[in-house]
Amino acid sequence: MSLESCVDVLIIGAGPAGLMCGNALAMAGANVRIIDQRPVKVAAGQADGIQPRTIEVMQSYGLAERLIREGNQMHMCAFYNPGRNGEIECTKRAPDVTAPTARFPFEITLHQGAIEAIFLDSMSLHGTKVERPTTPSAIEILDNADDYPVKVTLEHLDVVDEQIRTETVRAKFVVGADGAHSWVRKALGISMDGEQTEYVWGVVDMIPDTNFPDIRNRTAIHSTNGSCMIIPREGDKVRLYIQLSDKHVIDPLTGRVDKNRMSAEKLLEVARKTFYPFELRNPQEIDWWTIYIIGQRVASSYSVNERVFIAGDACHTHSPKAGQGMNASMNDTHNLAWKMVQVLRGLASPSLLKTYELERRKYAQDLINFDKEFSTLFSGKPRTAENQDGISHEQFLKAFQTSGGFTSGIGVHYSPSAIVEVKHQKYAQGLTIGQRMPPNIFIRAADMRPTEIQDMLPADIRFKVLVFVGHLTKTRITQLNLLADELGKPSTFLQKYSTDGQISSVFDIVTITAGKKGDINYLSVPELFRPHWSKVLLDDTDATERIGGHAYDKFGIDTKDITFVIVRPDGYVGMVAPSTALEDLDSYFGSFLIPQMARPTLIGRL
Repeated sequence: MSLESCVDVLIIGAGPAGLMCGNALAMAGANVRIIDQRPVKVAAGQADGIQPRTIEVMQSYGLAERLIREGNQMHMCAFYNPGRNGEIECTKRAPDVTAPTARFPFEITLHQGAIEAIFLDSMSLHGTKVERPTTPSAIEILDNADDYPVKVTLEHLDVVDEQIRTETVRAKFVVGADGAHSWVRKALGISMDGEQTEYVWGVVDMIPDTNFPDIRNRTAIHSTNGSCMIIPREGDKVRLYIQLSDKHVIDPLTGRVDKNRMSAEKLLEVARKTFYPFELRNPQEIDWWTIYIIGQRVASSYSVNERVFIAGDACHTHSPKAGQGMNASMNDTHNLAWKMVQVLRGLASPSLLKTYELERRKYAQDLINFDKEFSTLFSGKPRTAENQDGISHEQFLKAFQTSGGFTSGIGVHYSPSAIVEVKHQKYAQGLTIGQRMPPNIFIRAADMRPTEIQDMLPADIRFKVLVFVGHLTKTRITQLNLLADELGKPSTFLQKYSTDGQISSVFDIVTITAGKKGDINYLSVPELFRPHWSKVLLDDTDATERIGGHAYDKFGIDTKDITFVIVRPDGYVGMVAPSTALEDLDSYFGSFLIPQMARPTLIGRL
C-alpha cells in the first residue's frame, strides 16, 4: 500500500539550490514540497562563501540582514609569493571585490548549515518544511497534456512498524537540486560533459594558532612547497584550501584518490611547509575537513520537456577556490523559480521556461572556462629565480582583478532572448540590458527618505516598470497625462497582461523624476504612475546632501525623454524603451505573457 498526492512543484534536494527554490516558491504561494535524503541539515563545512551579487539576491527576499549579521566579511585579499630566499612574503594587498557597482563590496563567509538555516526559517514562516529523510526511487514523465505530468515515487526512510513507506507524487514540475551525484540527472539520462583535472586539494576548517599576519584576510599563498588559500570565517574560524601532490592521496594500486591516506593532521603538516617561515601550530579543535579532485563539467541539458529541471551542482561542477559553487547554485534556482510561478499562475507561456537553460547553462560554461584558467594559475608552480617558467605574481593578480565582475556575480550578463530585448539600449547606455539593475540611492519624493533602488525591486514575481520621467515641467506633466491615458487602453501591456484589471498583480510601477527636493510636488505625477505615495522617487541628494543623486547621468538616461526600464522579477534589466515605442513594450511582454482574456482556457493544464 502506498500514498498518492499531487503538488505543483517537487524539489529533490535541500542544499542551497533547493532551498533557494523552495523559499522563492513558498513566498510566492506555490504548492511546493521539498525532500532530502539527509536526516538533518548540514552541521559544518561544505560551501561557505557568499558573493556580492548573491547578497543582493538574498536582500531581494528579505534575508540579507541576518546573513550579514551572522557571517564574516572579507574586504581585502593578500598575496604571498616566494622571496629571494624562498620563504613566502607578502607582495600585495588589494580589495577582495573589484566590481565597481557592488552594493555590498565584500564577500560573506558562513558555513553552509547556517546559510541553509536562514532559508529553512523563512520557508517555515510560509508553511513549508523539508521532508527528511526521504529519497526518490523512480521518475516518469507522462503525457504533457496531463495536469500533473511528472510521476515520482518517494521512499520515506524513517518509517517504523506498519507506517506507509512508499508514496507516489504527481507534480507539474520537478526540480532536481540533489548535488554533483544527482539521482535526478542520472535517472533522466543527462550526461555531464567536461573533464577531471589532475589537481588534488584538501580543505580544513579550524580555529588557527598562528603568527601569520593575514590570517583574517582572504589570502592566496604561492610557495615553492605548494599553494594555499586562506578563507576567514565566522567567529574565529578559518578555512584552508591546501594543494596536495599525488603521493599524499593517490592509492598506487588503484590510481584513485583515497581519503583514508589523508587526515586533518596530515593536511596541516602540508600547510606548514607552505606557510614557512610563519608558524601554523596545532589547533585545539578541527571543525571539518575533506579532500577533492577538481572536476570541470556542465550538464548536456538542464531540463526534460521543461517539466523536470536540474540545478546547482547537479548541472555544473568546478573548483571551490573562486567561491562560485554555492553562488552559482542559488542563482540557478533564483532564475528558475519566478519563471515557474509565472507559468503556474497562467500568466506566462511555458516557453518562458526555455530561457532557464538558455541563460544558466551559458553562465555555467563561462564559469568553467574561467575556472580552468584560475585553477591552472592557482595550482601551478610559482615563478622563482630557479623556475622562470612558473606563474608570476603579476599574472595571478591580473587574472584576479580582471575577473572581479564575473566572480562577484555583478557582471553576469544574459544574452538576448524573449526576456532580454536590447533594441533600445541607447536610451540608457549606463544600464546594460541583460545585467542586474545596479544599486543607486534615490530620495522618496513624498518624505525625502533615502531609498535604495534595489530595495524597490523585491523578488515578488512581478515585473518592475521603472518610468524615468525627467523634470516635472508643465509640458512634461501634460505629456505624462497623455501617456497615462494611452496606457489605460485595453490593448496596452499594463492592461492586457494584468489580472482582473489589477495592474499591480503583474506589474509594479515606480516613477523616477529629475529635479531638486525643494521644488518637487509628487502629486503632479498622474495616478497611474504613482500607485502608492512611496512609488515616486527623486534623483537628488538627501537632506544632508551626502548621499543620493546622479542616476540619470550614471544610467545614461536623457531627462528630455520619458524612458521605461523593465526589470525582471529576478532583478535583471529585461528591456529599455522610450515612451514613443509603446508597441515594442507590448511586443516584449507579448512574446512570453498570456493576455488575461486567453488565460482561462490554459490554467487547467498548468
